[in-house]
Amino acid sequence: MSVQDIRICFLGDSFVNGTGDETYLGWTGRLCVAARTDKIAVTYYNLGVRRNTSLDILRRCEAECNIRLPESCDGRVVLCCGVNDMMFENGKIRVTNELSSKNVSQILQQTRAKYKTIMIGPAPVGDEDLNSRIQTISAAYAQEAELLSIPYIEVFSHLISDQKYIAESKKNDGFHPKSYGYSAIFKVIAESPQWWFKS
Repeated sequence: MSVQDIRICFLGDSFVNGTGDETYLGWTGRLCVAARTDKIAVTYYNLGVRRNTSLDILRRCEAECNIRLPESCDGRVVLCCGVNDMMFENGKIRVTNELSSKNVSQILQQTRAKYKTIMIGPAPVGDEDLNSRIQTISAAYAQEAELLSIPYIEVFSHLISDQKYIAESKKNDGFHPKSYGYSAIFKVIAESPQWWFKS
């Protein structure tokens, strides 16, 4: 029996990395565990880098994917970013909405030229002011993805009303959830009709 060789690069920031999850699976690891079957073998590359903005990811995405996704495999890319872009540093936002949207569009154009690509919207954090900016950029990213006909799985609206998720993020470090929160993100993505694998 032949096994489908699927290799996925998860590009992003600390939320892709799974920072704060005591199980070290994050939502990316949970998705790959759920995708595994007798006919599907997923090779999973977690390319989440803490504090990375969309600009940081744009600078590294092509090289990162090229060395991990040879033409012989079913290469795929999942992009998720935005929280770091929206944070204030030295009295100003790290990446403006306009530039952040432009960066994401460029990343998606690069990846879709070679690989099946999906974008996951940024998740809420334990800070209300930052959440308002995350909500705005998530909507902007959704528009960019739609213009490129790339599936966009929005998670913010599903989790902002989840009191346990928000409380966990506040109690942890103010931003990242722990295992409950990452399981909640995983569930939103796994249940989306846009996601590739269904159990």
